[in-house]
Amino acid sequence: MGTEFNFVPTTNMIRTRRFEIISNRQKGLSMKVAFASNDKVHVNAHFGQAEQFYIWEIGPEEASFSGVIQVKAEDDMPGHSDDKIEARGAALAECALVYVGEIGGPAAARLVAKKIHPIKSKEREPIALLVEKLQEVLKGNPPPWLRKAMLKGERPN
Repeated sequence: MGTEFNFVPTTNMIRTRRFEIISNRQKGLSMKVAFASNDKVHVNAHFGQAEQFYIWEIGPEEASFSGVIQVKAEDDMPGHSDDKIEARGAALAECALVYVGEIGGPAAARLVAKKIHPIKSKEREPIALLVEKLQEVLKGNPPPWLRKAMLKGERPN
């Protein structure tokens, strides 16, 4: 296991940092899922204001924490709102789902266009509980959109 540090360049130089845990885990019926959190425990951050997204690799039988994506809060970043949404979307490109406390319509539409499905979390749910719930759905008969999302990393966009 190691740590990798990447800057994701964007047109307006909005900086994001990615810290990943490198593993030999095989791909397949699993997906990367991002959780917007201000406290590292609950999904409680608005997509546009989240400073950190906690990334998990989740499959029906296994789930593991795989890293953190750090983004400056939107209020602190220069540039137009569309640029900020684009920068966040680019940083989360490998994720199939992103759980957020809140998200605006235009931001949600842009994520869906990138094949990232935003999901609003109810009542500051704990990340660990959401991981368990998602695994239960994956063990059963997940809806077609979720099965497709699980294969996001297996085929070209």
